[in-house]
Amino acid sequence: MREREATNLGLVEKLGLIGLPNSGKSSLFNALTGGSAVVAQHPFSTTETLTGVAIVPDRRLDALSQMSRSRKTVYAHVEFVDIAGLVAGANAGEGLGNRFLAGIREVDALCMVLRAFEDGNVPGESDPVEALGILELELVMADLATCESLIERRRKTARADSSVVPEVEALEKAIDVLTKGTPIFKSDLGAETKEILKGSFLLTNKAVLIVVNLGEDQLDQSDQICSLVREALGASIDVLGVCVQLESEAMALELEERAELLSGLGLGEGALTRVAQAAFHMLGRRTFFTTGDKESRAWTFRAGAKAPECAGVIHSDLQRGFIRAEVIHWDELLSIGSWTAAKNQGKLGVEGKDYEVKDGDVLEIRFNV
Repeated sequence: MREREATNLGLVEKLGLIGLPNSGKSSLFNALTGGSAVVAQHPFSTTETLTGVAIVPDRRLDALSQMSRSRKTVYAHVEFVDIAGLVAGANAGEGLGNRFLAGIREVDALCMVLRAFEDGNVPGESDPVEALGILELELVMADLATCESLIERRRKTARADSSVVPEVEALEKAIDVLTKGTPIFKSDLGAETKEILKGSFLLTNKAVLIVVNLGEDQLDQSDQICSLVREALGASIDVLGVCVQLESEAMALELEERAELLSGLGLGEGALTRVAQAAFHMLGRRTFFTTGDKESRAWTFRAGAKAPECAGVIHSDLQRGFIRAEVIHWDELLSIGSWTAAKNQGKLGVEGKDYEVKDGDVLEIRFNV
């Protein structure tokens, strides 16, 4: 039996799970990471932030591992943080508001969990559009308070230091947007302004992924329910429908039983795979591969990185002594059948220091130190 594990633990940013009480975010956290966040039918069962690692399943890597008959398969991963639940008035300290907001500031992107299922035994908001509105309002109000507290200090500094002027202008634009009740991620502020605002650590200036938590009886309505959320967002943000309860039960099974259950329900690999993959890409991460009989491995790199930087992901010596990279895309390698055959057929590209690595490339690094 081949080994499966996660890799690149120092390279992947944190994605925070947020939601109203009983939205299912802690259950989603447990299903994704195999964690043990407390799940209970009352508010604030999560009172501290919990961190866990979710493997990013990848069929490309599975296929390469099978081709090479690798003894070990090492996957990329995403780090999830389960953040204390939010209630209306959190920006003013209601519920666990201050703890909630502090947890969000420490993550790099957000996954909003919106409950759609109805259950008389589980209190909480079951209209995902209404839940989205509450979450957005609380984040907007917190950001507005942050901007208003910063701008006067920045204006005073700008009188003596002109380099601060762009930050003042960015804060003014942000205040204008936030005053209208619009989160930064839904605004038409340009990429340059959003980049400047990163120094202010605004909650709504983070990338966002939406997970709509469906009941098992709502699976056939997933597209319809998710489309209502997309309309409310009015932005190009991924919205994924997931039956968290069902997925959690599936994750407790052995791989073969899990696949059989999900296939029987017409869910394919399951929604958790899509959530992990969407989170990974939203954070600007991409994957290249190495493959051989000892192991096939997914390596995480930032989108747009060049070959020496990717070599450094494997080991700093490879970046320091980089000579060239032999490259082939995973699907072409798979169709040829082996690295040796690809080399003999002259199918390996020979790339230098300026080569921009593509998602799905298979690399072999030549170096000398």
